[in-house]
Amino acid sequence: MSQVFSRQGLNALRAPIVFLVLAIAGGAGVVLGSKWYAANEQRAAADSGRRLQEARARLDTARRERENLVQSAEVFRTLVERGLLQGERRLDLVELVNALRSRHQLAALDYDIAPQRTLQLRGGRAFASIDVLASRVKLRARALHEGDLLGFIDDLTRTPQGFYPVDKCTMRRIDAQAESIQPRIESECTLEWITLREKGKATRG
Repeated sequence: MSQVFSRQGLNALRAPIVFLVLAIAGGAGVVLGSKWYAANEQRAAADSGRRLQEARARLDTARRERENLVQSAEVFRTLVERGLLQGERRLDLVELVNALRSRHQLAALDYDIAPQRTLQLRGGRAFASIDVLASRVKLRARALHEGDLLGFIDDLTRTPQGFYPVDKCTMRRIDAQAESIQPRIESECTLEWITLREKGKATRG
């Protein structure tokens, strides 16, 4: 059997073989290290992206809350200016209705104001700090022209003091002589007089 390498040859190759093994191990370490570094960078990028998204979400939430506060403040100021937080002042309503009757030259006007009650909001909605109250107002009026009645109702619902949304309103013609100055239009309307009250406070009359 022939011998390919002698002992002396093996001894001479020992150092290159060791270097080769070390080089292979080093190369494997570089590859593994590169993969670990890449995975670590991906995790860091993912964490950074998640933190950025969370920061943006917090910023958007803060902006929305600020906008809501501004809108709430404006709504509250409007309600205060319109007297909705002052409670019912029935004498003020009587004076307002009489002034509008005179302005629109109504021939007759009767009205009833029902007792105040808690208004049931759609969907059972409720507010933490205020109660929404309402008194139903029924109006019966007569006028020479339809426009007088429509103007009266429009001015009442648009008054800057108070809030009086119309629930329903019907009109009908009245038989009258052609040349007589008599009412020709009669209407019956139902409105809700809306006011607000802070919870825990008694209603002011």
